[in-house]
Amino acid sequence: MHRIKQIAIVLTDTLRGIGLQSLLTDYFPPVEVSHFPTLEQLSMAGNELYDYYFTDPETFVMNPDFFLPRRNKTAILSESTLEPNGSVAVNRITTGAPQELILEQLQFLFAEEHASAYPAADNNKGLSGREIDVLRLIAKGVTNKEIADKLSISLNTVLTHRKNITAKLGIKTVSGLTFYAIMNGIVSGEEIGL
Repeated sequence: MHRIKQIAIVLTDTLRGIGLQSLLTDYFPPVEVSHFPTLEQLSMAGNELYDYYFTDPETFVMNPDFFLPRRNKTAILSESTLEPNGSVAVNRITTGAPQELILEQLQFLFAEEHASAYPAADNNKGLSGREIDVLRLIAKGVTNKEIADKLSISLNTVLTHRKNITAKLGIKTVSGLTFYAIMNGIVSGEEIGL
């Protein structure tokens, strides 16, 4: 007999929360799902009771002290697509995807080996040490020119590193790169002013 998974959904969007709750209860029983519009309401309910947390990128980024220690059991609902190689992205549920893909992403999240197979700091997708340095500075809001000055490299080299980072991660926006850097322990919330 399977243990009932305790799941917390932290979303201000009630409709998305109900939809996710429906998918979880219909396709992944036995589960007990609780929906909270804010993290404060989750905290009042006793936030350590849950096996998994689902939230949006904004809530995650605004509450790094809560979510970073729980990153292996936190899933982000995102408009983003698959990884560049077509594989399922760890800890990300693509909200605009077909139902079959969403179910595949949820299945991957709930796989028993998932918790031990996802050491966040080691999950750098083949980024070089210098690319990680550039990514760290991008996440901190440093401009390309300032990155070049800080790392003593040319502006063209910075642009090349950014292009390579984007290609390897499949993330094109600064906010997406910042989210990736936080989720993977490349930069902390304190370093970027959260």
